[in-house]
Amino acid sequence: MEQKKEAAPYLEQLTSEQDLKQAIEAILYAAGYPIRYDKLGELLGLSTKDVKTLVRSMADHFALEDTHHGIQLLLYPTTCQLATKERYAPYIREALGIRRGGNLSASSMEVLAVVAYNQPVTRSYIDLVRGVDSSYAVNSLLDKGLIEAAGRLDAPGRPMLYVTTDKFLRVFGLNALDELPETEALSVAAAQAEGSEAGQETEEAEQLTFEVDDEAIPSEYTEPVDGEEEDVAIEALSAAPPPTADSDDKEELP
Repeated sequence: MEQKKEAAPYLEQLTSEQDLKQAIEAILYAAGYPIRYDKLGELLGLSTKDVKTLVRSMADHFALEDTHHGIQLLLYPTTCQLATKERYAPYIREALGIRRGGNLSASSMEVLAVVAYNQPVTRSYIDLVRGVDSSYAVNSLLDKGLIEAAGRLDAPGRPMLYVTTDKFLRVFGLNALDELPETEALSVAAAQAEGSEAGQETEEAEQLTFEVDDEAIPSEYTEPVDGEEEDVAIEALSAAPPPTADSDDKEELP
């Protein structure tokens, strides 16, 4: 494998493929959360492409039944992570005395589906698709690290935009958003919401024009920022089986 760049100056340069794989395994094991491919490349003196090749080979090895491993290597578009295999989750909880957390409620699952299939989306867009206020469910998903803020929409009020996270992919057993199953019902609801949202924006724009008619607006004027969250803390990931719908939104994921 070609070394694309030098490793960090205070680290020994690893040259063999076996040493590189073992170093990656040690880093991921010690971290316990996803590590970016480019970060691994900086540490080991490899290109991001070479790191992905090594990690993919390692993941295939862990997946083989005759390797006798209780862990797996999860691959995401920009990161990778070591995690325990799902089948051993009950034994891990029993051994460590971990209380099984609650599952996602039906409302949280609905919000998560809207975000996953239409991201990035605003909270008002989610409300239009569902037909009810989604503030609590959105905040709950933010706390659980399944969605995160990804900037603001360039529109009046500059509402926050939300997207799913790598933890969402891990919890639902996906490697990328392309693996989401197709659904027509959500697409129809989303299309209706887009039409409603566009009509609402047009009505607001007309009202705004009427109210400020014949008034000079300074060129440096900017719309006020709403009170939604500026910073979103992304919690460390831990292995857990995919959630199922439940009626209690306040329960935590395992």
